[in-house]
Amino acid sequence: MSRSPTPPTAAGAIARSLEGRSAIEAFLTRKWSRELDYRLIKEVWTFRENRIAVRFAYEWHDDSGNWFRSYGNENWEFDERGLMRLRLASINDLPINESERKYHWPLGRRPDDHPSLSELRL
Repeated sequence: MSRSPTPPTAAGAIARSLEGRSAIEAFLTRKWSRELDYRLIKEVWTFRENRIAVRFAYEWHDDSGNWFRSYGNENWEFDERGLMRLRLASINDLPINESERKYHWPLGRRPDDHPSLSELRL
């Protein structure tokens, strides 16, 4: 994602607003260094012209072994070159027990035969 934004991109969430590619790269580096064994599923909610809305859920654990399912919605707007101009996200982190995990594939791309968010009722 860090390569997709245009240089004046604004990426925001309730708790933070980021301006520019280097700020986004720094944020993602920090985020992914604490969200370990990250597995993600996204579903397109709707799209029109240069805008896309998706819903997502991902599972991860921290360095103490505490598991979480983070879920929410993202809205993306792209410029005429296809680079992300704006990202708005609402993300909730739900603590879960390891036994409640639903994403068990090996790290990497989600297998094509793995259930979707809708099929998992998430």
